[in-house]
Amino acid sequence: MRFVSTRGTETVTLDRALVNGIAEDGGLYVPVELPVFALDDFATADSIPDVAAVLLKPFFADSSLAGAISQILAETFNFPIPVTSLPTSDGNASLLELYHGPTAAFKDVGAGFLAACLTRLEGDESDPLTILVATSGDTGGAVAAAFNERPGMRVVVLFPDGRVSARQAHQLTCWSDNVLSLSVTGSFDDCQALVKSAMGDTDLASRYRFSSANSINIGRLLPQSTYYADASLRHYRTTGIKPGFVIPTGNLGNALACIMAREMGLPIGPIVLATNANRTIPDYFETLEWIPRASVQTLASAMDVGDPSNMERLRSIIGEADVLRDCLGVLSVDDDQIREEIRRDYTEFGFATCPHTATATYTWRQLDARLRDANDWILVATAHPAKFETVVEPLIGQEVPLPEVLADILSRPSRAVSVEPTLEALAGAMEVHFGQ
Repeated sequence: MRFVSTRGTETVTLDRALVNGIAEDGGLYVPVELPVFALDDFATADSIPDVAAVLLKPFFADSSLAGAISQILAETFNFPIPVTSLPTSDGNASLLELYHGPTAAFKDVGAGFLAACLTRLEGDESDPLTILVATSGDTGGAVAAAFNERPGMRVVVLFPDGRVSARQAHQLTCWSDNVLSLSVTGSFDDCQALVKSAMGDTDLASRYRFSSANSINIGRLLPQSTYYADASLRHYRTTGIKPGFVIPTGNLGNALACIMAREMGLPIGPIVLATNANRTIPDYFETLEWIPRASVQTLASAMDVGDPSNMERLRSIIGEADVLRDCLGVLSVDDDQIREEIRRDYTEFGFATCPHTATATYTWRQLDARLRDANDWILVATAHPAKFETVVEPLIGQEVPLPEVLADILSRPSRAVSVEPTLEALAGAMEVHFGQ
């Protein structure tokens, strides 16, 4: 399996795509061609690691990691990912719970997989690899946890100051010395632009050996496709129906993973994207013109993205807006609707949802009745509500129990360095912390 930049023609192996993170021309790596599977290919796959082994085998065909894939998957999927039926009279709906990992967010899957791969490829303590990660909330914590104290690995987490929840901020800043946490006086888009600028700077890249763990790295998307494959296979085997998915999305990585699974032949029906008040994607579908803009701050902070990087991949794999809107739905959900939905979810389902998950449940409820009733739906729960207690608890009038993994994280001391959103400030902070 070879990978090509969305902006060029030079192809690389999976190993090189994982280590590089972003292509030399600034593009994102995509498979030259996606494999296509028959359902019988998964006949003996009864768990997510089993499904992943089948789904990812073609991607690892010429990788030095091929012999270690079983161990990599065992490290990645060491926590449950259940699909829970929802008590509702509005059609058949379930919740895909992606928040049972070490930082209680769906990013744990991709981050764990990438850490397991890169440690095997580049775990040289005398010449460490530096992982740059911009985060609007959950990615940085998941990446920091996955790479924490791994030999030959350093992490620089950039997050927008004042634009993540207090508990999110703590889980971005409580790790060992191989993790540098930077509070950037700007937006997530500023953080993401800094990562791209640093990786494109020849001097910095040679000094620090940069890679990325954002969803710009193909190593994030591949394992995420596997939980969509597993959930859809389980549903189809039981019901004979291809489930639709409603997916909260910001940078489009999680949604693209589902789209890739469907393109590879998995039994997935309609896919609907739920965004927050950042309307870049819905406006693109409406106007057919891609116009990135500054992000706006919302309750669903991890989705506060005004220039989603993975749209470049989506357009490369599927096509432009006139094609995309024929195979995808999208709805923008504002803060007032998120508040209303958190209350309604708690009343109707008997449990709390986080602001991001609430965009999915709201979007599902707003679907045209014919579309909603004609399909079974799996709604994607991306984070545990306890990470957003200051939003959720006043709305439901109850305390959200703290998962053990979050309690452990919050008990650790935290530290962060405040920087301006400039390449000079980033370089200076790295030089002070890492001593080079």
